[in-house]
Amino acid sequence: MKPNTKNRIIIVDDHQLFSQSLELLINSFKDFEVINRFENGKLFVTHLQDHPEDNIDLILLDVNMPVLDGVSTMKWIKENRPDLKVIALSVNDDEEIIIKMITNGAKGYLLKDTSPEIFKEAIISVIEKGFYFTELVSGMLVKKANNDSKKINLKEKEIVFIKHACTEKTYKEIASEMCLSPKTIDGYRECLFDKLEIKTRIGLVLYAIKHKIVLV
Repeated sequence: MKPNTKNRIIIVDDHQLFSQSLELLINSFKDFEVINRFENGKLFVTHLQDHPEDNIDLILLDVNMPVLDGVSTMKWIKENRPDLKVIALSVNDDEEIIIKMITNGAKGYLLKDTSPEIFKEAIISVIEKGFYFTELVSGMLVKKANNDSKKINLKEKEIVFIKHACTEKTYKEIASEMCLSPKTIDGYRECLFDKLEIKTRIGLVLYAIKHKIVLV
């Protein structure tokens, strides 16, 4: 945490009641303050373009918004302001959306019914450590992934598959890209899930990010 100054947070969410309540919650935390709120991604992007000098420590970005949604806003941030730290906010845990947000640079993903305690833990973690993922989002981030002393040997084609899995492609599209049958791709997936002790594609993406197989 920065000494003697508050961490500056921006909320981008079209639900005004939620947005206002979130602002009150954040402002009740020591060392945090909400400096602005925007109703959609377009208004936020325009603000960033007009005020590139703004000092922002964290963005809380709603996934489902009109005009410019969270995924599109996240893509813009990745291309234009990759220095910004973003936590995605959503009412659901749709795997496809989570993968899109994470692979486009979101440092965390929280459901809107998250407790204030977990929420505070998340914003502190993203500001201080650079990331925060709950067990719900990460699937089962494993003992092996957390133990840096244990080296997991991945075959070249497994690494290629992991890189494809960290995109928005379907498993069928990945099979086509790798010139393999969908059944073979299913085999790669299940083998990696077993080897890395994970249960979901989200866990695979997080493993890839953690071990720098892909960069976000």
